[in-house]
Amino acid sequence: MKLIFICTGNTCRSPMAEGILKDFAKEKGLDLQVISAGTHAAINVPAANFAIQAMEDIGININSHRSNQVNKELLEKSDLVLTMSKSHKKYLIHTYPFIKDKVFLLNEYAYGRNSDIEDPFGAPLSYYVKARDEIYRAVEEIVGLLTDNK
Repeated sequence: MKLIFICTGNTCRSPMAEGILKDFAKEKGLDLQVISAGTHAAINVPAANFAIQAMEDIGININSHRSNQVNKELLEKSDLVLTMSKSHKKYLIHTYPFIKDKVFLLNEYAYGRNSDIEDPFGAPLSYYVKARDEIYRAVEEIVGLLTDNK
């Protein structure tokens, strides 16, 4: 299965989600290809320092991450598209209508909730930790769903 996480700049939330899911997949032996991108990302920008630090605190290294702009090709190759906010989902469906059946909010796919993961960009480390923890719990739930469907 190919999965893509989407946020705005691809330097905070989606790289954390990518790192978390890759870690779970490795630990559980899941055959997943996981990437991330942003709806308004500059190309080749490292993850935010606080995102890197928040992830290091749980033993996941995202130092090598570089931002990527979402595009049609990435979405065509993805089986599942998970966004961090309602605005990302709306933008993607409007711009790429063919994905409407495979795009979900992260919290929607995990819990059936129509709620965003707040963007910590520019905020103190504690906001990144809060976002990381919310993402971690949602991704953990999704891993359970994926392993139950194996």
